[in-house]
Amino acid sequence: MEHRVLIVEDDPVIGQMTEDYFVSKSEGQMKISRAEDGITAVEMINENTYDLILLDVMLPDIDGFSVCRTLREKSSVPVIFITARTREEDKLFGYDIGCDDYVTKPFSMAELFAKSNALLKRASGNVVKNELTCGRIMLNLLSHQAYADGEEVALALKEFEILRYLIKNKGNLISRDMMLDVVWGRDFFGNDRIVDNHIRKLRKALGTSGRQIKTIIGKGYKITD
Repeated sequence: MEHRVLIVEDDPVIGQMTEDYFVSKSEGQMKISRAEDGITAVEMINENTYDLILLDVMLPDIDGFSVCRTLREKSSVPVIFITARTREEDKLFGYDIGCDDYVTKPFSMAELFAKSNALLKRASGNVVKNELTCGRIMLNLLSHQAYADGEEVALALKEFEILRYLIKNKGNLISRDMMLDVVWGRDFFGNDRIVDNHIRKLRKALGTSGRQIKTIIGKGYKITD
């Protein structure tokens, strides 16, 4: 079975080595495309369908975190971050915004291939979950639609992203700082009260279902069934 793989890597030597290894090990069953910067990667993702994306974090123009965040607005395709960053908080942030695995440089090409193969097998063997539910709230991640008590709810982009993040972590406390990092990005320098304003709008839009979003005074928010 053929798989389309996008390698996003700004170092052409590493990119070519990875492509050559994957083509050889898969005996030609992996069709490789490559991008060397974030803008090109986003354009290719918008114009094509891939089965797996190997995504460097430190890219020119748009970093890999931002590329992944954009990707997750429309797709559940497996993503492996490849980066020289080894801090635990960077890894946790990567998982928060939707990556499936994390490989740090320098890396074993055999390990990267094995992880890639495992993700491809898992994705092809299971129906990709494109819906998130929590109590009376449901999100369709592909169509970007939200429903409360079976009725469609009109949400602004940030409100949808907040709700998705809360539901993916339902039952867990999400601080304002965590929300800012994941939904607005780490380069956002505004006041964290912007989170409160959007939560207020979100609750109003959800009607009685908005009561599922709990305020933890002085700490943040969580959503429950």
